[in-house]
Amino acid sequence: MAVRVRRISQRNMERIIALLTPLAMLLVWEILVRSGMLDARFFPAPSSIVGTFYHMTFAAQWDSSLTYHVLVSLSRALVGFLIGAIPAIILGAIMGLVPLVRAAIQPVVGAIFPIPKVAILPLLMLIFGIGEESKWAIIAVGVFFQVLIATAAGVANIDRIYLDVGTNFRAGRLAQYTTIALPGALPMIFAGLRLGWGAALLLLVTAEMVSSQSGIGFVIWRAWQLLTVEDMYVGLVVIAFIGVASFWMIDSLERKLLPWKKG
Repeated sequence: MAVRVRRISQRNMERIIALLTPLAMLLVWEILVRSGMLDARFFPAPSSIVGTFYHMTFAAQWDSSLTYHVLVSLSRALVGFLIGAIPAIILGAIMGLVPLVRAAIQPVVGAIFPIPKVAILPLLMLIFGIGEESKWAIIAVGVFFQVLIATAAGVANIDRIYLDVGTNFRAGRLAQYTTIALPGALPMIFAGLRLGWGAALLLLVTAEMVSSQSGIGFVIWRAWQLLTVEDMYVGLVVIAFIGVASFWMIDSLERKLLPWKKG
């Protein structure tokens, strides 16, 4: 009982520290700006950023509001993420189960994966135009390889005895795929999904900076063009918040699907 109470109190202490640390950093930042030790032209006070956030969120025109840009960015990120992640999980599991498929595809993946995905954005814009399709495509490409590699590695490293048991029970390829390969590889798949979502946000902002009139990337780029630094910080904070919230959601889903996993 005492050990359990100690663990709970330690967990609460960690949460308190995790909450107080960024608040303390913001307080120091505010003090440094107000005392003149930080140049407010480049590092505006957090209170000023909060005020800008309020005005941007409740802008008079809907298509000029921060909420509109956030929803546009989220829709682009989710569509591109799903387009990339779903086929990556399917193909990755097949690669892990079938050595011949893995041998055929792995060299191609090894050649394409190191290419910076931003470098192929001009090509995708030529193919799909400057509309939504090119943004979905660049996000999907970035997500695809992250999830594919993680899924293939997770399935390939499943203890062979589980597959042998499935074979002894005359489980077909599809049954092995759905009841052994995918559940056994879920920890690695979730690791790939985290990396893929991080890549999705990065590529989303880049694509919106290059060819968009909406979205968080557009907000940041327009702020640079107009030298409205507070707007730029608002965009950065929003992206950071989306990242933290989405990773928390992925972790929560993983804990529900993998209750036996520690940490």
